[in-house]
Amino acid sequence: MQLELVPRAERSLLFSLLSPVAALTVTLIFGVFLFAALGVDPLRALYIYFVDPLTQSWSLEELVVKASPLILIGCGLAVCFRANVWNIGAEGQFTIGALSAGAIPVLFPEAAGLWVLPAMILSGAIGGGFYGLIPGYLKTRFNANEILTSLMLTYVALLLLDYLVRGPWRDPGSFNFPESRLFTDAATLPTLIGNSRLHLGVTFGLIAAVVLAVLLRFTVRGFSINLAGEAPRASRFAGFNQKRIILGVFALSGALAGLAGMAEVSGTIGQLRPQISPGYGFTAIIVAFLGRLNPIGIVFAGLLLALTYLGGEAAQVTLGLSDKVTRVFQGTMLFAVLGFDTLIHYRIRMRKPGTTGHKREHVRG
Repeated sequence: MQLELVPRAERSLLFSLLSPVAALTVTLIFGVFLFAALGVDPLRALYIYFVDPLTQSWSLEELVVKASPLILIGCGLAVCFRANVWNIGAEGQFTIGALSAGAIPVLFPEAAGLWVLPAMILSGAIGGGFYGLIPGYLKTRFNANEILTSLMLTYVALLLLDYLVRGPWRDPGSFNFPESRLFTDAATLPTLIGNSRLHLGVTFGLIAAVVLAVLLRFTVRGFSINLAGEAPRASRFAGFNQKRIILGVFALSGALAGLAGMAEVSGTIGQLRPQISPGYGFTAIIVAFLGRLNPIGIVFAGLLLALTYLGGEAAQVTLGLSDKVTRVFQGTMLFAVLGFDTLIHYRIRMRKPGTTGHKREHVRG
């Protein structure tokens, strides 16, 4: 007997809503076996991962700080995925956005005034958007696979960052440590509450989620994006330009990732370093799918994935576990989400080798 996937005539709305919960449950069950295999008390480990970070005010602030870039990047990726375009290079667009924004305080350290932060925000968004346009252009012009081009461009961006902070942009007073000069107050996003780590950048993700929710639900542009992903032929018959849609969603996705990069270096880190991201651009792919490609759902998914980062850091200190365990958790969650999504769109059918689906259905009838 062979297994085959058959498209469902109708998709269950209830299953679609419950699939993220089911994916999380599967991940937690897997976690129990994983921690047991590592010789750690599973219940204590899960408590440290998912409960302990929620018990203190400082960790709640840190949760919001880590969730903000995930939400911002995830919203941009969701727009691409809705158009059936696969942007896997958000990590690179995040990095280029950080570099574009950071160039202002690094190259012009004496710059001051109210214009500095708006210029950095604009520069970060433009830099990320331009970098996102590259795989979009290659796809529309040469039909290049956007998964490969966007992913390869990520490593170009990471190597460029590494080169700059170890070379031309390295702080002369850093004692040869690979880092840029610290950003001035004029180039640093203001905090929202006293001396906390909650900076103005944490609001970017919420604003983007609300704006995109309205755009995708109530505008012609949002309708064209959704239609291009669900029914490309119908989209062409309706008169929508497919190339413009592809370039548009790549530019928007890259701009949001670049804006997240700007907020990270200006609000959280305060300088450029070889490592400015723990993998936000890749984790945001999980966030987008866990949030059902819905901007509001992505807000909650971003908070959940940020919790795994905090829990992973706590587990390293308390239990002596490797940071790779966090990646295993996130990867398991992605596989679970994709698995349940597959079951939403397809049903599994068994048939004998050499028997076509049509004949099989006829025999059953």
